[in-house]
Amino acid sequence: MHDILGGARRKRTRKRGFAPWRPDVATQALLDQVRAVLDEYAAHLPLTIRQIFYRLVAAHDFPKTDGDYKRLCRALNRARRAEIISMEDIRDDGATILKPYTYDGVEDFLATVRQRAEHLRLDRTIGQPARLVVQCEAAGMAPQLEQVAREYGIAVMANGGFDSLTDKHNFAEEIADQERPTEVLHIGDHDPSGAHIFLALSEDVTAFTERLGGEVTFTRLAVTPAQIKRYRLPTAPPKPTDNRAFSGQTCQAEALPPDVLANILRTAITDRLDERAYKRVLQAERKARRTVMARLGVP
Repeated sequence: MHDILGGARRKRTRKRGFAPWRPDVATQALLDQVRAVLDEYAAHLPLTIRQIFYRLVAAHDFPKTDGDYKRLCRALNRARRAEIISMEDIRDDGATILKPYTYDGVEDFLATVRQRAEHLRLDRTIGQPARLVVQCEAAGMAPQLEQVAREYGIAVMANGGFDSLTDKHNFAEEIADQERPTEVLHIGDHDPSGAHIFLALSEDVTAFTERLGGEVTFTRLAVTPAQIKRYRLPTAPPKPTDNRAFSGQTCQAEALPPDVLANILRTAITDRLDERAYKRVLQAERKARRTVMARLGVP
């Protein structure tokens, strides 16, 4: 292994796997505050570390500095390894796992089919005047947004891959294939990077879509200057080295409390919802479940 890795050697190794740990008094107090945040937003777990950080800043007078954010990251790394904080409560991003879906045997397959039949869902956007898509700049927030959007059959996409010209074009092709217009509800940081990501994405996808015969609009759902003021979100000046056009203070999307962000998204969806069409789909969905269960011979 030493030769395969080009002679790489560890001079100092961090803790690996699960490892016991006794935090000092100050770190224990910080972890108690983290637990309070996790308890407060139990319905929105897992949270990203940055979401926890901004809630600590807003509700627990935690210093808003890069150094203190790194201190929080180190503490949560050790706390999770020591099983003081649950791994499942905090979301890290980066790894992608692709694996085949298999069954233990015939009975396992049939049980899965029955379970899927019990929860069969139709396209809940049928009959809606426009197709809605939710896009967020931070991949770590996608699962929380999906908890809201799932009820209405709306897809949630993270912006990570949309720096690619191919991905923008493919998205435009998908939009153009629709028989109705698409509206993208976008959530991103209020800073030079977030603002220009939104502009580039909306301009490119709109141009491609129009050329392909489709119709799309982009709505900036969060974070907005009005929301920063209303919810008293923590801000910072733009980096002096960033010369892109942008005025005012910056604010991260993860500074919005998870319940507030969920309500912003839910309100945006329901404001655009044709309630009668939605209820018709739910009724058809219940009937489809009964039909499938009957054909499977399940009482």
